[in-house]
Amino acid sequence: MFGATSPVGSGESGARPARVPGPRAPLRLGVVGLGVISRFYLAAIADDPAFELAAVCDLDPTALAAHPVPAFTDHRVMLASADLDAVVVTTPNDVHAAVCRDVVAAGLPVCVEKPLATDLADGVALVAAARAGGVALFTAFHRRYNSTLLALRDKLVGGPPVEWLRVRYLERIEEHVGADRWYLDAARCGGGCVADNGPNALDVARLFVGPLRLDSAEVERDAAGVDRRALLRLWGSAPVEVELDWSFPGERKDVEVRLADGTVLRADALEGHSGFKSSLWHEYAGVLRDFGRAARAGADWADGGLAALAIVDEVYRREAR
Repeated sequence: MFGATSPVGSGESGARPARVPGPRAPLRLGVVGLGVISRFYLAAIADDPAFELAAVCDLDPTALAAHPVPAFTDHRVMLASADLDAVVVTTPNDVHAAVCRDVVAAGLPVCVEKPLATDLADGVALVAAARAGGVALFTAFHRRYNSTLLALRDKLVGGPPVEWLRVRYLERIEEHVGADRWYLDAARCGGGCVADNGPNALDVARLFVGPLRLDSAEVERDAAGVDRRALLRLWGSAPVEVELDWSFPGERKDVEVRLADGTVLRADALEGHSGFKSSLWHEYAGVLRDFGRAARAGADWADGGLAALAIVDEVYRREAR
């Protein structure tokens, strides 16, 4: 998929030196994958003068034809021939690791949609390669830029400690995937709601209670093996419940916090965004801004992509047992 075999380099010894973007020039971005999420990146790139769309890559010629920049059907050809400062990867989940590995080998920082990979070992290897190559590996957790959730977090500063936290990520997945039916393939998605929505929900929890460890998990799968519902219980600085549902009649993305003094506070990530997926426009603008900082930080950049993947892996291992 997307030319995701054989890296641009020939192992670590053949990797290109990291390209460090200048402090003022716009970052020239290549976007690999033009599916349902790419439009939010493309809009953010168009709206932010700190970035410039320099190339696109997809298997669909029709999708490529919509963009007046150099277009490619193989990301390795794009990396070899386009003049890029960084790359955004928004492909199906099962090729995240392979495409990112090639980008890192080309010496370029990469922003990848969550999950970082569908296999923990691939994620670990990718993080190590990015560090060795001196480039940023940035995981796009778009909900951490949601204005309503950030307002709730700011409201907690200086107040009583969090005693309990719940994050809900509920939707009917068929209403959200458009033509990207790979979401409904357990192998390509990585499992289902735990693999795909789980990292976003876990990252939101980390915003409020710090690093997480898994206590228990309940997972419900459909006949095709896709996990449709899950309840994860975790610990950070306080106990956490993460509810995931791909069969929910409607959509609900919210956070509820109980403080040590008994106060209960809630934040709805969709509040003030009445249009379908309309909250994502400002969230991906935040993703892109942070990726710009990450690209210039190089190997010093670190985020929760691998930590979230490790929890997802543990959920599935416990389920298998």
